[in-house]
Amino acid sequence: MACYIISYDLRKDRDYESLYEAIKSYGTWAHITESTWAVVTSQTAVQVRDYLLSHMDQDDGLFVVKSGIEAAWKNVICRSQWLKDNL
Repeated sequence: MACYIISYDLRKDRDYESLYEAIKSYGTWAHITESTWAVVTSQTAVQVRDYLLSHMDQDDGLFVVKSGIEAAWKNVICRSQWLKDNL
């Protein structure tokens, strides 16, 4: 299993609830900042992207990247322990 960082820009319609539910469906997730989340999954970045795009509009932006070795943060929404345990 890998942790993926998800960053998005919802533009015109901004259907946050549909996107949030799709992200939460991964089971192990954290809401890091207003438009940044992390999920733990056995899927690839392409699979995560494609699944989330099905809950977004054509003009929305999406970035999915596999978590790396090192991270730092301040004033995040989620618990710091979640990030320490999963990144």
